[in-house]
Amino acid sequence: MAMSVAPVESLASLSSDLFYDILRRLDGPTLASAACSCAAFCSISKEEKLWENVCSSMWPSTNREDVKSLISSIGGFRKFYADCFPLIVNKEVTEYHWNKYLEYPEEWTEAEYYGDMDEFENISPTDFVSVVDIRYKDKPVCSKVLWGIPNANGFNGWFYNCPFRIDLLTFATRDDDSDSEVTLSVSDGLPPISSMEKERKDGKLWKELCDGLRLSWIVVNKKIKQAANLSSWSPLGGQRHWPTDKDFVIRFGSVLPAKDILPCQVVECILIMKFRVIRTEGEGVQTTLKLTELSMQLEDMEGAHVNGRNSLLILKEALSCCRSKNYSEVLESCHLYSKSAKRVKRGEDEE
Repeated sequence: MAMSVAPVESLASLSSDLFYDILRRLDGPTLASAACSCAAFCSISKEEKLWENVCSSMWPSTNREDVKSLISSIGGFRKFYADCFPLIVNKEVTEYHWNKYLEYPEEWTEAEYYGDMDEFENISPTDFVSVVDIRYKDKPVCSKVLWGIPNANGFNGWFYNCPFRIDLLTFATRDDDSDSEVTLSVSDGLPPISSMEKERKDGKLWKELCDGLRLSWIVVNKKIKQAANLSSWSPLGGQRHWPTDKDFVIRFGSVLPAKDILPCQVVECILIMKFRVIRTEGEGVQTTLKLTELSMQLEDMEGAHVNGRNSLLILKEALSCCRSKNYSEVLESCHLYSKSAKRVKRGEDEE
């Protein structure tokens, strides 16, 4: 008993400044765990500066003054971390059946398909902010911030009826580094490759990219003061050599609720990162890749891209859906959706 009491007495004799110095060195999960260990840690862990440090370490884009102001306006860094560190898990995928899909009428009226018009009129594209960070082998390589939804001006405009798509490299015009190229090279940890012919055979570079890349795509709605990370953090898949043998497409994403918005009830948020090999070791310089695409689209279970209007409704719903710190649950949710979508496309029942 004496051994269990001694550490508490030792902690009580320490100053709060020392406690703060200890906690400021922790990452988010460890800081959250420490806050549950004793009253002193719990009290000090509420300090916003601690969570600001955690967020800036995990998401470098939050170091920007405009993003700091945004986070403060929606509840602070502690709330931002709690909202965006757990990833989206859509448990409704497990309840989905092809038969349920067939229960919807073959032809929807405009009112049935688009739902409550009053609800949509309360959604402004300018309320959304994308805060995006890419890491490779835990090293930040790219940070982008996009204010608003590009080209979403006017209720009857083409944006609302055409497939929704955000290309961050094109539209992140307020980013200080928007004009600079994003590259990866051997100095960042890439394996050297002598030629694309060799890469086609052993796939070493492709494997290193899939194992090392991490993507965070946080969407914030300023009006409702909510945020969520729409990325799967680690890649869900991809494609080598598309459309040329020097292009690598890496796919991230999540499964978002679309209840009362679309017949399929759930959709996939597809985040695409594309790199192109611009140099190989055989050319006398380091192997170098250039980021050529960083985009978001929403796709329903039949493989159709969701239009702009419904995408705004879905993004708003996503900010309040289920999340989990258990990454295996996140992957399971995505894999279950993929299996269900394949059955839907083939016209089969899950059973």
